[in-house]
Amino acid sequence: MSFADLGLEPKLLEAIAKSGYETPTPIQKEAVPPALEGRDVLGIAQTGTGKTASFTLPMIQRLAKGRAKARMPRSLVLAPTRELAAQVSENFEKYGANHKLSMALLIGGVSFGDQDAKLTRGVDVLIATPGRLLDHFERGRLLLNGIEVMVVDEADRMLDMGFIPDIEKIFKLTPMTRQTLFFSATMPPEIQRITDQFLHAPARVEVSKPATTADTITQRIVRVPTKDDKLKRHALRELISHDDVKNGIIFCNRKSTVDIVAKSLQKHGFNARPLHGDLAQAFRMETLEKFRNNEIQFLVASDVAARGLDIPAVSHVFNYDVPIHSDDYVHRIGRTGRAGLKGAAMMLVTPTDSKHYDAILKTTGAEEIEALDFTRFFEENPSGRGRRSTKPDQKNSRNQRTKSKPEPTIEAPKESAETAEAPPTPRRKRSDAKPSRRREPQNEKVVGLGDHVPEFMTRGI
Repeated sequence: MSFADLGLEPKLLEAIAKSGYETPTPIQKEAVPPALEGRDVLGIAQTGTGKTASFTLPMIQRLAKGRAKARMPRSLVLAPTRELAAQVSENFEKYGANHKLSMALLIGGVSFGDQDAKLTRGVDVLIATPGRLLDHFERGRLLLNGIEVMVVDEADRMLDMGFIPDIEKIFKLTPMTRQTLFFSATMPPEIQRITDQFLHAPARVEVSKPATTADTITQRIVRVPTKDDKLKRHALRELISHDDVKNGIIFCNRKSTVDIVAKSLQKHGFNARPLHGDLAQAFRMETLEKFRNNEIQFLVASDVAARGLDIPAVSHVFNYDVPIHSDDYVHRIGRTGRAGLKGAAMMLVTPTDSKHYDAILKTTGAEEIEALDFTRFFEENPSGRGRRSTKPDQKNSRNQRTKSKPEPTIEAPKESAETAEAPPTPRRKRSDAKPSRRREPQNEKVVGLGDHVPEFMTRGI
């Protein structure tokens, strides 16, 4: 089957061909035709299956006729995170290249003024996170009674993040006559309740079983004998130093752990950056763009990056922490082995992780995940204080592969301090009045990020 067989118009087919796609994915084959007919669609599919195109393509074709009014968008796409919302906007720009559709992106970290100016002019496509959308609505700057098509993407992630009350409120603010396209990787009872209440005789499209891992991903674990953070970081450095690791995403359960691991990797000469929800939006978007362009080799992330992000050609995923929720394991390792490419997933498992590890086995239906033999490594490095895992020649070869120098060991500005700089802290007077011989740091800022120096990068590990 070709895209033309789905009933798409020539302008869309031209944009699809220009993007390099020739045949639709299974979810696109099943979801696009009923969406073009105006039916509600309930899509159950994991990330990486092409579901974003399965709702952007029919939306563009439907919105080709008509004109938006001021503060009354014609369509609405709700996404759980800023990164996913930005990715959806990129899809609209790519596939709507031959259409004159206006678009606005309502996410945190961007000034209300710029967003309000676009809404005032009128937009055909409004892409938003629930919180920022309701902020604009409650300020009286937005009306939702002109919505023709509404999309909810990554609904189960919305549930995890506590957005379900907001989603229900937004549904009630939109017309009953709207078309709803609803997508989720899993269907827990709360999500089922929402679909029963707000969707009308939807076409149900399910292209893969919930919580299944791709056959293209080789999974391994490393059993760490103790829950010693220094030992875990040392083992992680050993894993990512292998020559077959082109690049990788390293997942941690807590934002504070993300910061610590990112700083540790930078300290040991690795080209790595942190990514989590407390970092400034500009830094997060720049970090993702640099990772996509191979300017950064390792992304140390919380689960904000685990779902929905289109990051092609990730060779490895490393679970520094065993995920607390077993479904998150599937979504994390799904960042590799995409589009038919081979990938690998490694996970550090300590004796205290047995409960969560068993839950992962039950969810994925695996009897066991093969363990790498790290016995000799832990015997030689019982406390994690052994030699650094990267030799000089290894570090040089790594930087050549990524065509960039290791990231300076400083942190991005936090979201809460995006627009304000802390005043310099006065130094205490010393009784001996001798001049300090401490050398000033050579790397004081990241280009484009201002003079913010993150707190965690100033602490020792």
